[in-house]
Amino acid sequence: MEKVTFVWLRRDLRLNDNQALYRALKERQAVLPLFIFDSQILDELEDSGDARITFIYDTLLDLRKQLQEIGSSLLVRYGEPVEVFRELLRFYPMHGVFFNRDYEPYATGRDQQVQELLQGHGVEVRTFKDQVIFEGNEVLKQDGKPYTVYTPYMRKWKQVFGDTPLKFFEAENYTDAYYRTSPMDMPSLASMGFQRSDRAFPSSKMDESVIQNYHLWRDYPAVEGTTRLGMHLRFGTLSIRQAIAKAVELNETWLNELIWRDFYMMILWHFPRVVDQSFKPAYDEIEWRDDEADFQAWASGQTGYPLVDAGMRELNETGYMHNRVRMVTASFLTKHLLIDWRWGESYFAGQLLDYELSSNNGGWQWAAGSGCDAAPYFRIFNPMRQAQRFDPEGAYIRKWVPEFLSGNYRNPIVDHKFARERALDTYRKALKK
Repeated sequence: MEKVTFVWLRRDLRLNDNQALYRALKERQAVLPLFIFDSQILDELEDSGDARITFIYDTLLDLRKQLQEIGSSLLVRYGEPVEVFRELLRFYPMHGVFFNRDYEPYATGRDQQVQELLQGHGVEVRTFKDQVIFEGNEVLKQDGKPYTVYTPYMRKWKQVFGDTPLKFFEAENYTDAYYRTSPMDMPSLASMGFQRSDRAFPSSKMDESVIQNYHLWRDYPAVEGTTRLGMHLRFGTLSIRQAIAKAVELNETWLNELIWRDFYMMILWHFPRVVDQSFKPAYDEIEWRDDEADFQAWASGQTGYPLVDAGMRELNETGYMHNRVRMVTASFLTKHLLIDWRWGESYFAGQLLDYELSSNNGGWQWAAGSGCDAAPYFRIFNPMRQAQRFDPEGAYIRKWVPEFLSGNYRNPIVDHKFARERALDTYRKALKK
């Protein structure tokens, strides 16, 4: 039996412009793509109908179909990755395992374990940069330390980018290198403890008109002024290089937003403690109220603040929330209700189709004032003023909070002026310690 080189797909669910897959196909024969439904990750999900699992599953079905058309297939397994590879070592003579790097703390630990197992069996392991343009140490300050403020990082990012040709990894010319096999079975959703979701998913197509006008309409939730590509960048059904190339061509504001993604991944890699600790340690001294009733009112969109409620209802129904509204809802939870940002971060993690640990964590710490490049603690969004400014016709609010104008809308759960003063006092006390 010929030796197989596995390409372990994770957050790069595509066959083109995928660096690990390209490198394997170019350098090896009998290349077999592999995906593992990581039971340790899936066991953490509370909803058996989690739409993200359906999205991944259907994407894998499509990849398998594409591979079958060229005489290969996709190997899909369910379990703990180390144990899956231990089993594969018994069934396949392995030449190598190629995969693209992940920067989340759990993933780096898992990948290290897998690498040690494989190398202990004489299997070559090669890893590549794929989900970012610049990783960990590629954009640093003059003193060799990581940036912790976005704007200077962005300027340096663009400088380095300008000196580095953007390379795409076109794999279409190397299809003869795929492992030849009949179609391989996949575990069912039910066998993994999940059921199919009927939630609609955004297209991976880059709408040039939206991108061209992104700087004009991105802050208005009633307008389709954002790309809705976050989910595809998260799972790698769209290459970040393709997105960056389009941003460079069409809109610098969108390019700057994509650079935020590299920035937050860099922060997570250098400072993994931010997963459950404030980047600025003093902010962990804040005496959060953590009121369950208030949290549930926020989570269900029943705060009496229409823009906040519209955002939370949109999230709960669709798995998406407009970015401007994400900032408003996060500010409301942490400032108006004085509830720990970790509660909100966790809730978003369970609901967002485009959930990305680094960006979600960075956004929540920004709103709470505790992050590396955060809004100052005394910046407290006024939800009514935000609604007037960014939903002036009330179209977004009417869509998600239809009772707002009916006279049946609930009263605010907290007075804005009172909440603002309470937040300022609480933050000041904590930061003086």
